[in-house]
Amino acid sequence: MILAALFFYLFAGVCVASAFMVIAAKNPVHSVLFLILAFVNAAGLFVMMGAEFLAMILIVVYVGAVAVLFLFVVMMLDVDFAELRQGFLSYLPVGALIGIVVLIELLIVVGSWAIGPGVPKAIMSPIPPADMVTNTEALGRVLYTTYVYYFQAAGLVLLVAMVGAIVLTLRHRVPVKRQSPAAQVARTRATAIDVVKVTPGQGLT
Repeated sequence: MILAALFFYLFAGVCVASAFMVIAAKNPVHSVLFLILAFVNAAGLFVMMGAEFLAMILIVVYVGAVAVLFLFVVMMLDVDFAELRQGFLSYLPVGALIGIVVLIELLIVVGSWAIGPGVPKAIMSPIPPADMVTNTEALGRVLYTTYVYYFQAAGLVLLVAMVGAIVLTLRHRVPVKRQSPAAQVARTRATAIDVVKVTPGQGLT
């Protein structure tokens, strides 16, 4: 029990510290690396809670794809962040006001938070002992039964966001030659082949 508590405080402390360094680091590449470290420690906390599937998804999807993609984009674009921070002071009053409002909302939520009597017992046993199903199967049952409509709505929102990002970043260049699949499929022998009779001993003129 003491070893589990030590690992919990280790993962939680490193996760909080790396999350703070994500916003405090001046170099954007260092921020992405601290973000990866925060994801790894959060995955360790998931493993300690018995949610090994969520830990694997966090490592494979977020660390292996999203965070690495952020790192490559930051390194390839070579954005001048010093120029972007020049107008920081002009937005400081509005940002401070929004921060105060969010802080008040968090204090209200934490002050009125009530833990049910059965919550600690449910946290200690995430897998129902009657079914003896794996964590992945239990998560699949919840997602595709109780929250199936919310799950489908989240997928639709992500699809719309992906299409919107493609539309916003797509640029049509005039001199670039583009293929027309409809025109290619509609081609016939008459339009695709030009038969020319060549006189023997003479070439094409």
